Amino acid sequence: MVQMKRNEIQKRHEQDLFDAILTLENNEEARSFFYDLCTPAELEGLVDRWRVAQMLVQKVPYRKIAEETSVSTATIVRVARFLNNGFDGYKIIMQRQGKL
Repeated sequence: MVQMKRNEIQKRHEQDLFDAILTLENNEEARSFFYDLCTPAELEGLVDRWRVAQMLVQKVPYRKIAEETSVSTATIVRVARFLNNGFDGYKIIMQRQGKL
C-alpha cells in the first residue's frame, strides 16, 4: 500500500518534470534548464546516448561507435535495444528532425 502511494507520487513528479520540459521555447532555454538540472556527468551521459542513437540509425558498426565516442559497448547495446524495442522516443525525435 505504501509502495503504491510512492509510485503515484513519483509519477506525478515525473509528469511535472515532463510538463516543465515542454515549456522550453528554444535551445538556449533547454541548455540552461539541463545545465541546472543535471550534473556534468549526467548531461554527458545523455549527450553520449543521443549521439550513439544517431550513429546506430546511420548503421555505424558498434565497434566504430565505441572508438569514436568512447562509450562502452554495454551502453551502445542498451541504446540499440531501446531504439529497436523501446518506447519510440528516439524514433519520434529523429523523424521530426528528418534523421530517420
